[in-house]
Amino acid sequence: MSANIEPDPSIIGTIAKPPFVRLPDPARLFADRAARFRALASGHQLEPYLKLLAGISQAQSDVQQGLPEPRMPDTATLSRAHDHGMPPLDRNAFNPDDAFDQAFERLLARVELLEMPPQANAALVRVKAAERAARDMMIHNVLADAIPFEALAEHVFVAAALQVHFVRLAAKLEEKSLTDLGHGICPSCGGAPSSTMVVGWTGADGTRFCSCSLCGTLWNYIRLQCTLCGSNRKMQYQEIEGSEGVIKAEICEDCRGYVKVLYEQKNRDLEPIADDVASLGLDLMVQELGFRRGGVNPFLIGY
Repeated sequence: MSANIEPDPSIIGTIAKPPFVRLPDPARLFADRAARFRALASGHQLEPYLKLLAGISQAQSDVQQGLPEPRMPDTATLSRAHDHGMPPLDRNAFNPDDAFDQAFERLLARVELLEMPPQANAALVRVKAAERAARDMMIHNVLADAIPFEALAEHVFVAAALQVHFVRLAAKLEEKSLTDLGHGICPSCGGAPSSTMVVGWTGADGTRFCSCSLCGTLWNYIRLQCTLCGSNRKMQYQEIEGSEGVIKAEICEDCRGYVKVLYEQKNRDLEPIADDVASLGLDLMVQELGFRRGGVNPFLIGY
């Protein structure tokens, strides 16, 4: 493992007019993520964990069948959010509805059947036994990106349920109603990206999209500009030797933060959450150089 810090040579060579956002498809997102986790797990140093995450992702896909429709913000709330530059899905105002409660209970029941380490199983038991007030506090912690270190494992299961619910909500938004809310802010729910991708889509080839760790929204963002602070003065890129430039860490010396860039042009199988977890070695290497992780991934809590 070695550092390779240099300007990113993969500069946009074509003129593309990408859409501002691509909203998630709940019917595919988690199933595709589960398949990617399974593919990455074989022979990986994190194989047991990646297999567990594959099972959780598959459960996230399976529990959606027959769920009630999630409660969307009313028209006045959506209009007010648009007019004032706020996310239409307000994390701070989230109140669990019947759709979320059912998704949560179904997910816990499915995940209980998975093979997992004793520590993870004990955490799952604690989540299942938690009273409403305790669950609401865990929900608040996840949405505020303020998860206590001593309860990391419990919050993974809560985060998985919230992902299901917010992906279903985001899928119902209108793309044309969403606007740029600032650096590193999801236009749908106000969350931080897990990672970013340089895509190979028709009409958007070579452009970059941030991927929301909660609601799955992808939004277009300028390349060669820090996702966290917007600076483009001291940007460098680091990768693990032998990775062939498929995944890099975009590091900013102004804010001392970094976010990963996944080059889908080079590997069409890349998935923002799964490949972020599987490239944990890159995180550890960059953090040794004194940079903080700016991407938020509920499955990398604690790193």
